[in-house]
Amino acid sequence: MTVAPTALTVLTTVDSAEKAEALARGAVEARLAACAQIVGPITSVYHWQRTIEASQEWQVVFKTTQSRYDALEAHLLAVHDYETPEIVATAIVRASAAYLKWIETETGTGTETGTAVS
Repeated sequence: MTVAPTALTVLTTVDSAEKAEALARGAVEARLAACAQIVGPITSVYHWQRTIEASQEWQVVFKTTQSRYDALEAHLLAVHDYETPEIVATAIVRASAAYLKWIETETGTGTETGTAVS
């Protein structure tokens, strides 16, 4: 395993599988993320406008680099339909060297495009 201070997972949630796939495809096609995984449906319980709400959502988890984070966040904010979307980045602290290289390559921060790894 390699220490990976430049790689991130970024997650957001949306209210349908179709929206999740659109966000995932848009980010990967634009090379803002090397890949995106869709998890759902999940149930979210949260405070919103002075009440406790519960709703069904789909989580999208992106694999990207710190250097692509700002562009990915701007993209998600531009296309997301939530008033206050969850966009949370977590550093990938350790990962295989090959996987990290693949993330860098597929987000345009490496030197060549590679083969799919998930």
